[in-house]
Amino acid sequence: MTTPQNPQDLQNPQTAQTAQKLNLVVLDMAGTTVADGGLVERAFATAAERLGAAPESMPDMLEYVRATMGESKISVFRHLFGDEARAQAANKAFEEAYGELVDGGHIAEIPGARAAVEALREQGRTVVLTTGFARVTQDAILDALGWRDLADLTLCPADAGGRGRPYPDMVLAAFLRTGAVDGVQQIAVAGDTSYDMVCGVRSGAGVVAGVLTGAHDKAQLTANGATHVLGSVAELPELLAEAGI
Repeated sequence: MTTPQNPQDLQNPQTAQTAQKLNLVVLDMAGTTVADGGLVERAFATAAERLGAAPESMPDMLEYVRATMGESKISVFRHLFGDEARAQAANKAFEEAYGELVDGGHIAEIPGARAAVEALREQGRTVVLTTGFARVTQDAILDALGWRDLADLTLCPADAGGRGRPYPDMVLAAFLRTGAVDGVQQIAVAGDTSYDMVCGVRSGAGVVAGVLTGAHDKAQLTANGATHVLGSVAELPELLAEAGI
């Protein structure tokens, strides 16, 4: 943990926090650092078919999936399939279908994402990768990209009590587990969805950056609390460095 620069800072924690850098950066994966390329929709369609969903219901279901990009997948399936047993079965089928696509080589990094993470760490910042997927899927993505050691920590909803976005739990888990900063205002959060923005705002992060490489546009990101909107995560190291934060 960092320490205040002078005794007066102990009496004014807010001053101490704002004077220190945002040394904890929490990044979303699919759509932010990982180019999804529609894999979520393809995997969902496969899972729904395996569960015997009516073909006529598919357009509405896919529309809901698009609207809730960034949310924990099990939460999406609970909404769509109702009872817990069916939701769990749908989630398992989805994870299997997504894993098959990943294993088939249908995944890549967002251009410049790896370099951005490396640059952030070179700036002395701790970087955490988060996802709404289950751990098995997150690990499959990390393995496919060769990213096992890229970030300081990786988190999925189960690592933070089971609730995914828009709850702030994964960001706060990153804060608690890494001990990288003294206060939540020293956290930067970046993601491509409205849920990422809400999550960042609820966590109290000092910077909540939306990126335009994924599900939602500038208007949606801004409306849900983005403090900055970037073309991609590749711009984040420069943003933080130039701002002196």
